[in-house]
Amino acid sequence: MNRQTAIATLAASALAIGIFGSAVAQTADSLVGTWEWVSVENTTSDGMTTHPFGPKPGGYLTFDRDGRFFWLIARPGRAKFASGRRNQGSADENKAAVQGSLAYVGTYAVSRDILILKIEASTYPNEEGAEQKRTFTLSGDELSWRNPLVSTGASGVAKLRRVR
Repeated sequence: MNRQTAIATLAASALAIGIFGSAVAQTADSLVGTWEWVSVENTTSDGMTTHPFGPKPGGYLTFDRDGRFFWLIARPGRAKFASGRRNQGSADENKAAVQGSLAYVGTYAVSRDILILKIEASTYPNEEGAEQKRTFTLSGDELSWRNPLVSTGASGVAKLRRVR
């Protein structure tokens, strides 16, 4: 092999590694840790965009090494219950609390670029026992995904940042 052929082969190999290296599937270990919510944006079928948890949601999403996750998201600034007791909220207070927060726990797995959540318990009972799949992207400490159909009937995009 002459020098030009060797250089061309090395260049082609480097290019292939660059192209295909970025397409390597993520693993569940890539997600282990705690993530803070950066944004959640939902889009309805008529094109209307909303931020159901406000411009900067509160809460965290944690993935552990044993394949379990805990997810809590809440809209900051929700009104406190006038009674000061969780079990004595008015209809409006309860509605605002439900519409401004969501929690899930369960197990998770990763298959290439798909995050699979198996929900065991939720503040939204209709999701209990469900399996949700989201196409995700992980770039350093930034995690984002698309959810084709959120529990409100819209599609959603979530962005999170790893907590260090």
